[in-house]
Amino acid sequence: MMLPKEILQKYWGHSSFRNLQEEIIKAVISKNDVVALLPTGAGKSLCYQIPALSKEGLCLVVSPLISLMKDQIDQLEKKGIKALTIKSNASVDEIVTLFDNLKFGNYKFLYISPERLNSEFIFNKIKQIPINLIAVDEAHCISEWGHDFRPSYRCIHKIREILPNTNIIALTATATKKVTNDVVENLNLKEVCIFKKSFFRENLAYQVIQNENKIGKLERIFTKNPYPTIIYVGSRKKTEDISNLINSKGYTSTFYHAGMTQDSKSRAFNSWMNEENLIMVATNAFGMGIDKSNVKIVVHLDLPASIENYVQEAGRAGRNGEKSFSVILQNDNDIQSFKKNKLESYPTIKEIKIVHQKLYQYCQIAKGELKKSPLNFNFVKFCETYNFPFKKTSNIFRILANNSIIEISPKYNKKSTIIFKISSKSLAKQQFNSKISKQLIDFIIRGHGGVFHKEVKINEFKIAKSLNTNSLTIKNELNSLDKLNVLEYKEANSNEELTFLIPREDDKTINRISSSIQKFIKQQIQKSEDLIYFIKNNTICRNIQLARYFGEQKGSKCGICDVCISKKKYNSSSLEKDILELISYKEEISQEEIIFTLDSDEKAILIHLRYLLSKDIISLTTTNKYFIS
Repeated sequence: MMLPKEILQKYWGHSSFRNLQEEIIKAVISKNDVVALLPTGAGKSLCYQIPALSKEGLCLVVSPLISLMKDQIDQLEKKGIKALTIKSNASVDEIVTLFDNLKFGNYKFLYISPERLNSEFIFNKIKQIPINLIAVDEAHCISEWGHDFRPSYRCIHKIREILPNTNIIALTATATKKVTNDVVENLNLKEVCIFKKSFFRENLAYQVIQNENKIGKLERIFTKNPYPTIIYVGSRKKTEDISNLINSKGYTSTFYHAGMTQDSKSRAFNSWMNEENLIMVATNAFGMGIDKSNVKIVVHLDLPASIENYVQEAGRAGRNGEKSFSVILQNDNDIQSFKKNKLESYPTIKEIKIVHQKLYQYCQIAKGELKKSPLNFNFVKFCETYNFPFKKTSNIFRILANNSIIEISPKYNKKSTIIFKISSKSLAKQQFNSKISKQLIDFIIRGHGGVFHKEVKINEFKIAKSLNTNSLTIKNELNSLDKLNVLEYKEANSNEELTFLIPREDDKTINRISSSIQKFIKQQIQKSEDLIYFIKNNTICRNIQLARYFGEQKGSKCGICDVCISKKKYNSSSLEKDILELISYKEEISQEEIIFTLDSDEKAILIHLRYLLSKDIISLTTTNKYFIS
């Protein structure tokens, strides 16, 4: 049997472990049940991969995301380590072949989704392979108090019933004490060893900045810090828009989101990793498998979903131990929009019941009936048929899937796309026989920027409502324009797969889980409130706030967050001197130029400017530029 350090050297090329890794690995190899609470970038995957490689048999890894499983498998295979997962649409014959390969093909890892554990067939197959360790990744999903609760995780304890002598390691980057207790209880862990690395990041400066001109602030950040950067935004469209805007200012950026093709994702990822583009603009889909130690700055241009999400995303900066920055750029409008969007996206039990019942009705399933085979399904058409709001209905589907009522392929909410094939000048000369064609084109040009240069997503139903017609008419017109080579129209794939997991019982089904759903929604609302409180709290060190949120009673201030810096600089005579010297040198200078030039806290600069104005030491010109009085 190879020793852990020998395995680390052979496959990963490292001679020593990071903090806590070696202790966790020793506990796992000693057959203890383990909970590992390690922040993003602390190397959680090694804590189960090395013990699994140190002995005969293979490791069963329960993971919630297809993309995460694929990423882990790709990384293992690059090292010559054999790993498999069960495809979402795999047939019975394909699953039988896969398990035969696991038994006789010298594989070391099987990655599986928690939903697969509902299958008795899968359970019987798992019994037939030599499992040496069970690893539960993203273990916070097991808890209703977690930021990404998935009831399907509650099935994982069944593995212990069929593999009573196999130990379990549960891993997460973000877990409060309440979540940790839930993980231990629900997985039925015995004599568990809990390892927790502090969330206090001495080298990471958390900055929450109120700013109306976010792009201007980004420019100042890029100029002062020409290092690898991640910018998180809240929508797929915004990734490309912000990236294009950044590039137009002379900086190098690319973008990444879940709706891109795998080739496009790989190109974007590699260009950023190789630093051809220093700046990555992304949704929170960008995060799996990032192993770049020199990320200097993580910027949230939109508010993160929760404190847990924020800590994971911000934690991608400064993994090399050097001083780095996490910046949230926000204003009052962001907070109001965040509250509004969150509250509007949470459904009531009544709304869930209505969508649930209409779903069976739409698929023509009678009461008491269960169709076991997958059905072709068009989510957009379903919403259009019953006039259901897209975002809220998408969340209802997620709740139904998380509670093992339905299973739906991950592309169920894919949208149609269009791109013009002729220039705007040629389009202006084009003659159309149909009045609706002219209205449709005008509407598309006004509402979909860049449609002459790239594919843009559209919602035929929303367009139809705006033009007082129906979506079938819109689709027919778009197909006609496609045939005329005016534009290229790709209609959303209607052949997504929907599987019902239980017979139709309408309200009875939802009533059984209503208290769980209400509790889940209440927790999500609380998490939104916790995030807003964190953003608005400018009296307590950011690092201390985050450490306390995760149950640490950290006493010392970090000295580098916006709260700590502002307390130092408000009383700083050197900053006042710097401001006066700069104004004197420039003779006349704008507020933006002062902030851009001085390496100081923006809030502190503004306070000093107001003070100097009140004392008539400086004055303002008619064009709002400062000069020495």
